[in-house]
Amino acid sequence: MSYLEKILESHRLESQNDNRSFELLYDKAVDAEPTRGFVDSLKSSQKGEIAVIAEIKKKSPSKGELASNLDPASLANEYEKGGAAAISVLTDENNFAGSKEDLIAAAKEVKLPILRKDFTVDLKDICDTRIMGADAVLLIVSALDQVELKDFLDLSIELDLDPLVEVHDEKELERALAVDAKLIGVNQRDLKSFEVDPLKAINLISEIPANVTSVAESGIDSARSASALREAGYAALLVGELLVKSSDRAKTLSELRNIPV
Repeated sequence: MSYLEKILESHRLESQNDNRSFELLYDKAVDAEPTRGFVDSLKSSQKGEIAVIAEIKKKSPSKGELASNLDPASLANEYEKGGAAAISVLTDENNFAGSKEDLIAAAKEVKLPILRKDFTVDLKDICDTRIMGADAVLLIVSALDQVELKDFLDLSIELDLDPLVEVHDEKELERALAVDAKLIGVNQRDLKSFEVDPLKAINLISEIPANVTSVAESGIDSARSASALREAGYAALLVGELLVKSSDRAKTLSELRNIPV
């Protein structure tokens, strides 16, 4: 069993043991505060820039702890001041040391839209995402069958969440396009081996239609790699480790966005 399969098995078991009423969660999600336009924020970058989704990430399964004493609210504020277009918050506790409280704290601190980055395996997860104050939800194609992918995407849109549909190869991209995904992330990290292919996103961009907002994820380790992805045609980058470990996050954000510092 791969590492991804173990993570998904754990999340699905937790979901099976969740006795909360979907109907009550749905009603609460519908009544939540208005979302802040995740996709719109990615599209608002100036000409020549690329939008950066700055990630709050305490731990990586492959790298271990990334930053000691990381404060989500403080980091979110730093990202906002540094020019990030949006923020991603990992809420998986067992594998990434994240929590729902991290997202709630970040969402209260800034005006930027927030992506909840977790392993979505149940419709209740989507309601929870909306209730805790996120503006976008991650749907990983390799973690879902096609019926789940369509149902999860539809519910996300119904609840005014922007679903970021994550793919790893051409077949998964075809599945994402088949459900009419309008926000697609290409993860350059293989979630089974955790190895990164720095050319994966560039090789797939030609298959992503122009009316789809494209996001490159993982393996963005310098302004140079960010520039290559911008020139390839990506609208946004999702960057975690590089920013979390940076000693000057504002400068790193400017360099990633292609702004002289």
